[in-house]
Amino acid sequence: MSHHHHNEFRLHTREFNKLNKQWDRRRFLTKTSLGLGAVAVGSLFGKSQGEAPVAGISAANIEQDILRALPHIAPKAKRVLYLFMSGGPSQLETFDYKPKLYDMYGQSLPDSVRQGQRLTGMSANQASLPIVPSVFKFNQHGKSQTWVSELLPHTAEVVDDLCIIKTIHSEAINHDPALTFFQTGNQLPGRPSIGSWISYGLGAENNNLPTFIVLISKDASRDQPLYSRLWGNGFLPSKYQGVQFRSGKDPVLFLNNPEGYEGSDRKEMLDYLTNLNEMQNSTYGDPEVDARIAQYEMAFKMQTSVPEVMDVSKETNEVFDMYGPGSRDSGTYAANCILARKLLEKDVKFVQLYHQGWDQHGDLPGGIAEQCKATDQATAALIKDLKRRGMLDDTLVIWGGEFGRTVYSQGKFEKDNYGRDHHPRCFSMWMAGAGVKGGFSYGETDDFSYNIVKDPVHVHDFQATLLHLMGIDHERFTYRFQGRRFRLTDVEGKVVRDILS
Repeated sequence: MSHHHHNEFRLHTREFNKLNKQWDRRRFLTKTSLGLGAVAVGSLFGKSQGEAPVAGISAANIEQDILRALPHIAPKAKRVLYLFMSGGPSQLETFDYKPKLYDMYGQSLPDSVRQGQRLTGMSANQASLPIVPSVFKFNQHGKSQTWVSELLPHTAEVVDDLCIIKTIHSEAINHDPALTFFQTGNQLPGRPSIGSWISYGLGAENNNLPTFIVLISKDASRDQPLYSRLWGNGFLPSKYQGVQFRSGKDPVLFLNNPEGYEGSDRKEMLDYLTNLNEMQNSTYGDPEVDARIAQYEMAFKMQTSVPEVMDVSKETNEVFDMYGPGSRDSGTYAANCILARKLLEKDVKFVQLYHQGWDQHGDLPGGIAEQCKATDQATAALIKDLKRRGMLDDTLVIWGGEFGRTVYSQGKFEKDNYGRDHHPRCFSMWMAGAGVKGGFSYGETDDFSYNIVKDPVHVHDFQATLLHLMGIDHERFTYRFQGRRFRLTDVEGKVVRDILS
């Protein structure tokens, strides 16, 4: 340490000791006069968040009891990899094959099918809703003989590992509420994301990396924005929020030492900061102070662990070839898939990849072909790679967006060029790996992929099933906030037992 730094630290230590001596007097005043004031204010406004719902039982104790009860059942999955295709991929061009539509080209969607469903402002004023079948061919694949679009040749190779759900449905018809609903269980912002709930409930397996990590493709069109609140902690303590890893020399913002600081300086500064935080904690008992201390400690550990996990130099050429073009270019979807596998190997519990650009209101054939080309090979490579490493058995992989697309074209259309509007009433997702049936399709839609005719799966059902596979009973897993017990699935949701292996 430099002489200048050393003198500075001695000065800080002297100030710290002086502060500590004054602390007893301040603590007494806070605990008495201010404390009594706080009690008075609390009685004016009813129960405070930490106040006991029953005499002798604090809310904090109840939270601890809820956490101690986890897992409720033997978990099938140790970790989750969620591949979020943001923008709403068309089920009609991917997994929901509708051959009868070819005879109905250009006809307006019958009212008996539409059933007065709310349309977006983008197609509400169209004189007709012209039916357009997919321009892409479908073929059957695998032992399961599952129909898959020609746009997904690599995914077709692993179809016997996939459980394709064709009847996911949502109430949200616009992007932001729909994304927020999928990620947090509510269309309005402010609730914790799935990854945060799991991080809070199940804790960390690896103490040197965050429990919940987010990666965003740099090689995707930004047709719809992504907000960091989608992986936020909501009302849970902030240490449970998702941490975004980026490509480039600063994978995690503000993690590197400031200029002129060395490792030992940094450690001494953090120790000093921890002392200050602990003094504050003993006075106010604010759980966020604990969260702040934990985050500083994690950041210090990540200075070593992050460069190691971001280093793909030890990956073989065979791995890069398997994940396809772009996998050597840090930050692409394919490169993020390799990084995701490395994070899962390090026992990170929840890894989420976002790939934007699936919002094709016009020129759908060109747009969706591009999206599939950027993601198909690497997605299938992940399934193959996890499988050969023996990790698919206890990893749950999820693929899907926030809603599907309409059978009718939005605006002008030609046989080889059309667009599709948002469609929340039925769309396709898939799950693979731990605890779900492979080579299995669940649910049926009508001939127009417009309504569900068998086995609907609501967003809350999907969330309940995900938690179940992690060993959590979604109805028992709650957090008390502003006098109410909240859960990810709100007041709905049932586990889709027919898809469980």
